Amino acid sequence: MRALIQRVSYARVLVDDAVVGEIERGILLFLAIQKGDSAAQIDRLLNKVLAYRIFPDAVGHMNLALSEISGGLLVVSQFTLAADTRKGLRPSFSSATPPIEAEVLYDDFVSRARQRCEQVATGRFGADMKVQLENDGPVTFLLEVNDL
Repeated sequence: MRALIQRVSYARVLVDDAVVGEIERGILLFLAIQKGDSAAQIDRLLNKVLAYRIFPDAVGHMNLALSEISGGLLVVSQFTLAADTRKGLRPSFSSATPPIEAEVLYDDFVSRARQRCEQVATGRFGADMKVQLENDGPVTFLLEVNDL
């Protein structure tokens, strides 16, 4: 399981020119579900995302977590993060979980996030989405469940 997180001033997702999810200040999380991922990994990754200290404190140091700034979390499925790009000029998606299975884990991740975070918005799984954001910093991190 991989998550690319970005500290944002705002972010929103559009499908067919309609906003389906948006947040103000917070974290935009692009989530890739890979073969072998499980519900246990969801908890580990979610714990890390919610506790990751990427927001500035009073003196400007990255010392605060999402809950400490009352920020929003926008979760967007992005299977392309599961790509193997080590060989050639075309990404391989063989490590990505098939869509039907991945959607179940994605929905579980979102459900658990909503239990722990006040403001959770989402994109639409499997849709052609347009993501608009203002990356604050810029601050971007790639989190992998195997690193937790």
